[in-house]
Amino acid sequence: MGDHRWGELTALSPRFTELLRQYYYVGGMPAVVRAYAETRDVLSVRIMQKQILADYRRDFSKHVPADILPKVNMVWDSVPAQLAKENKKYVYSALRKGGRAKEFENAIQWLEDAGLVHKVRRVSKLAMPLKFYEDYDSFKLYALDLGLLGAMADVPAKDVLVTGNAFVEYKGAFTEQYVLQELRAAGFSPCYYSKENSSLEIDFVVQMDGLYPIEVKAEENLRSKSLRTVYEADKSLRPCRFSMSGYKEQDWMVNVPLYLAEEWMSLRRAEAAEGLTVTC
Repeated sequence: MGDHRWGELTALSPRFTELLRQYYYVGGMPAVVRAYAETRDVLSVRIMQKQILADYRRDFSKHVPADILPKVNMVWDSVPAQLAKENKKYVYSALRKGGRAKEFENAIQWLEDAGLVHKVRRVSKLAMPLKFYEDYDSFKLYALDLGLLGAMADVPAKDVLVTGNAFVEYKGAFTEQYVLQELRAAGFSPCYYSKENSSLEIDFVVQMDGLYPIEVKAEENLRSKSLRTVYEADKSLRPCRFSMSGYKEQDWMVNVPLYLAEEWMSLRRAEAAEGLTVTC
């Protein structure tokens, strides 16, 4: 793709992986990033993250209409647990037994409008334009920042910075959160795809000069059954996989290291906008 020597970048994988671990813990809140860059003090980082979360809670009480304030707090507190589920589709009954959309949709909308959560809607069909196939009743809900998600879940620093457990534990929640942020940083508003009455699910789908189904892997596991299934059904799709493995182009898909996700997608978008033909 362009003049990028992706294989050479992959050779720097150990250093990039270490930086990615740090980002998983610190996140991207400016004050937190600055403090970590200056002190490398993980305790101070977590204290600042907790302070930001406390400030948000106080803002809720000041700015959220009284009739939905308890629901906003419930939705906000539920984000880590909802993402930790194997099936990350948002489930209202996890908030309250018998919970329904009409009870909580205004609370979710308030948080979304405030920029504190990102909603990723399901599409019922992998076809362009994706907007035609959005399912407004099914969605995933992500936090605004990976570091804050870790603070909300009280994930120990050693699990992220030392053992790397955050890459593989929590049912991939951290890695999906990370990729979602990278896609948004590249200018995308992704959807996800799942097939009714089936275990088939594609983590994200973005639309450019074609449809790019994206699978997210927290490890070097390169099995991509769902991705292969949708490609075999429609070979106009351009499958991508983000994982801890190195850059690799195959005849039907491309594997991109997690630490290059935003750069690869940004360049792919720029080339698509210029009308260039790029083989994935």
